[in-house]
Amino acid sequence: MEIKEGDIVLCTVKSMEGTTVFVHIEENGEGSITLSEVAAGRIRNIREYVVPNKKIVCKVLKISGKHVELSLRRVTGKEREEVVERSKKELAFKNILKTISKNPEKIIEKIKKKYELVDFFDRAKENNSILNEVLTKDEAQSLLKIFSEKHEKEKVAKRTITLKTLSPSGLYDIQDSIKVKNAEIRYLGSSKFSISVTGKDFKEANLKIQSIIQQIEKKAKEKKIDFSSDEK
Repeated sequence: MEIKEGDIVLCTVKSMEGTTVFVHIEENGEGSITLSEVAAGRIRNIREYVVPNKKIVCKVLKISGKHVELSLRRVTGKEREEVVERSKKELAFKNILKTISKNPEKIIEKIKKKYELVDFFDRAKENNSILNEVLTKDEAQSLLKIFSEKHEKEKVAKRTITLKTLSPSGLYDIQDSIKVKNAEIRYLGSSKFSISVTGKDFKEANLKIQSIIQQIEKKAKEKKIDFSSDEK
């Protein structure tokens, strides 16, 4: 499907010329990133961010004809995780199709006329009948068998928060603030804490961790604790 402004896309770095980085946008042609959109502030060594053949996640800023302007620095950690996870899923589904069909490319072509590949497989798990749109009866049965045998590992979302207070009861206040369910919280030192949450996919894990961070922030404010988070 065609990309539009604001989309988050997976790219492969092709080359760097002067103050411009040239990339290949997965299934959507070519694009470029100006140096100011690689990272905020002064860049001492651009190779810390981009090197040829490196996979990077970018945001589409502007489309002028066939020219696509992109940004690397405007992508949040959450967006990056979701795109990388989606790419891994798509590759896994393509490999599955190779095991059940002699012509997986033709099946993928049919799917993409109506769906994104990952969306099609996610829907198929809930509604098996849509498999009949693109697969033979034998292929559909083979795929359903794989679905039933495959158990995806839970994904983990992580964030770091900072809690500071000068109150005499500060230690107890902080301990009370981080008392939440369904999360693993560890002290990192220097008033920083790591929070880890699991989910069936990154989308679910990120929704859970957002809710937990909001709970902690609310408790912290009630106790006049300075709160900050790395979440963007």
